[in-house]
Amino acid sequence: MRTIRGLESYPPDGPPAVVALGVFDGVHLGHRAILSTAVGRARATGLAAVACTFEPHPMEVLQPERAPLPITTLEERLALVARTGIDVALVVAFTPEFAALEPEAFVKDVLLGRLRGREVVVGFNHTFGRGARGDAGLLQALGDRLGFAAHVVPPLIIDGVQVSSSEVRAAIERGEVERAARYLGRPYGLQGEVVAGAGRGRTLGFPTANVDVGQRLVPAPGVYACWAEVRGARHRAVVNIGVRPTFGEELRVVEAHLLDFAGSLYGTVLGLLFVRRLREERRFPGPDALRDQIGRDVDAARRCL
Repeated sequence: MRTIRGLESYPPDGPPAVVALGVFDGVHLGHRAILSTAVGRARATGLAAVACTFEPHPMEVLQPERAPLPITTLEERLALVARTGIDVALVVAFTPEFAALEPEAFVKDVLLGRLRGREVVVGFNHTFGRGARGDAGLLQALGDRLGFAAHVVPPLIIDGVQVSSSEVRAAIERGEVERAARYLGRPYGLQGEVVAGAGRGRTLGFPTANVDVGQRLVPAPGVYACWAEVRGARHRAVVNIGVRPTFGEELRVVEAHLLDFAGSLYGTVLGLLFVRRLREERRFPGPDALRDQIGRDVDAARRCL
């Protein structure tokens, strides 16, 4: 997949295309249905399959106080989009000026003009243009008038829930990582550099890697069974998210104990794939009680993974 950053960088003589349009935060199964529809139409018609996405998230520009934490970074998003068979991903800078484009101007100038769209694929609830006045109905009407095909992908229902980035985010924030995985079609993942911690895990007999995940969407406090990925290898792991109440601390940490692993991880990038929440965060009477519980957590993780 070729990635083009910035609308101005898109070649004016690019091939006629089927354009999939959306933010695609998380690239959940609903998003994949949109992208797969575009790829299928492109293969059937001999056109290029183009995914048009936006960075930053439109909410960061339009209502920054309400902007959600991203489910995936831009690079993770692009890697997931590439797996669907999309030929070209265009990352459009979402600015106040871009947001002010009238819906019809966006369709004429961007989708049909710059991207040479012959067909456009959107989700049923996609909005575009100034004041979000463009929607699927307007896109179809413009398609009839301007001579392009508009495909609207219906909602995807899983477990009686309409899959959306909001539902994925809510599940993660509640610690329901198994539910989030059903919506995403894969385990939810975080990655970050391993940094120095307090070293308490080692004194308890369970050395941990303190992972700096930055401003990312982090599951609810608790203990999780995870797959840890480092240096091209995958290991079973128990991951604790919380403030370590047994020791009276207040700073949230993400710390991973890799099962059957020996060696230093400082300075490496560690990826975590969340499989199951084993328990909530608890305060223990002291280190001995905590050590016993960690041993039980390790056993539970082994059974789970």
